[in-house]
Formats: sequence, C-alpha cells, structure tokens
Amino acid sequence: MAIRCAVNCSILFTELPLLQRPAAAAAAGFDAVEFWWPFTTADDAEVDAFVAAVQDAGVRLTGLNFAAGDMPAGDRGLVSWPGRESEFRDSVAVAVGIGERLGTSVFNALYGNRIDGATGQDDLAEAHLAFAAAEASRIGATVVLEPLSGADRYPLRTAADALAVVDRVPGTALLADLYHLAVNGDDLDALPAHVDRIGHVQVADAPGRHEPGTGSLDLRRHLAALDDAGYAGRVGLEYAPTTTSAAAFDWLARTEELSS
Repeated sequence: MAIRCAVNCSILFTELPLLQRPAAAAAAGFDAVEFWWPFTTADDAEVDAFVAAVQDAGVRLTGLNFAAGDMPAGDRGLVSWPGRESEFRDSVAVAVGIGERLGTSVFNALYGNRIDGATGQDDLAEAHLAFAAAEASRIGATVVLEPLSGADRYPLRTAADALAVVDRVPGTALLADLYHLAVNGDDLDALPAHVDRIGHVQVADAPGRHEPGTGSLDLRRHLAALDDAGYAGRVGLEYAPTTTSAAAFDWLARTEELSS
C-alpha cells in the first residue's frame, strides 16, 4: 500500500513561519500540502504571498479550508452561522480563486457550532454548501464536510451525521478524519462501505492527535481497507508531532516496509 500524502502545514512545521512551511514539506520529500484557512485579512497581497510560497516550493495545494472563524477561541466554521453569510461567501471566492491557481481539489467547509437562540442553521448551511459546491465545481473540486471531536456545540460528530448532509447537497462529500471519528466513538471499520461518498481522508493517532504509532489506532489497517475499497485520494497528515519535524514522518517508512 503506497500512501499518497499531503502534509497539513497548519499543524506540522509550526516551528516555522507559515509561508516557509510548504518548502519544508518539499524538503521532507512531499509533493502536496494542505492548510486550514491561512489568512488574517485575505487581501490581495496576503493571498499572492501564500500562492507564491506554494508555487516556489514546487508542491501542490491539494486541500484548503474555507474561513472558520476564530478557531483558537472555539469557533468551528461559518457554514451555519447566521449573520456571517458575506464572510463565508467571500472566503469561498478567495479559496476557489487560489484553488484555480494551485490545482486544489478539496475544500473543507467546517459546519459551525450551534448558536444559542439561532434558528434555521441547517437550512442556512445547506444553502451555503450548495453555493460553495457550485463554485468549487467550476475548477473540478469537491467541498467536504468534517465531523469533529472536542467541540461540544459542533453538530457533526460521526460519519453518519456528515453523510446525512452530503446526501442532501450535491457536490459535497465526507472528510473522514480517522482521529476525530475514533475519538467520537465512530466505527472506522464501516468507512469503506461509504467510499464513494468520501472526498478526503486525514489521519492522526488517538489519544493525543499525534503521529501514527503513538496511540492505539491501527491506522495502517484502516487505510489499507479504504484503499482496497477504492479510495484513490490523498491522505492528509494532520497531527501534532511528538518529535522534531525531521522525524515526524518516520512512521511512513515503517508502513511502506510492512507493505513491501
């Protein structure tokens, strides 16, 4: 099993300034990166600098999140957040524009927390997702929905939660983050049955959200099962390393040795 990886440069290589991380990923032997929303203002200068950093590194930006609010403060997306419609739509325009320049195939739309007193959040989410999916389709990309752990107000906890939305909004798919799903008690062995609705896969071990081999998940087996079922996309490496960045990917060599 050869794993086609993309390094999530929002959680790896964090000892470096953000714009230096694509080059660090390339130096580590990777040809693809992904990011959470990487901007403070998303003005033309900031966007152009980000695009140049990816291009200069010689890697492809395979995945990018839409704006998700203040993540350190607990926000988990704008898709279902009343009153922030223009902010979300503006971020879609920025992200798809970047994707057109860099060949991005997956855009992650974090669904958003439940807001006290708000009504119609799911209707708003479906309208936003339909809009984003239509924009992404112009460049042959897919919008994915991610179940999350550690966020009590976030309504998508399991693959079934996300797939219920996917089934209502054409052009969307499941982001199967094996760490989040496992922490939430979901059945990872059931994922291959839904492979035709999985748009992206991400990995970290559990507990701890560190590199594979530091926890109890048999990630090699789960990835092999998805591969056997026909998943042909990238696997996003979205973990906080317990070691130096130089050694954070040693588990990949061990996995390839076991597969040979």
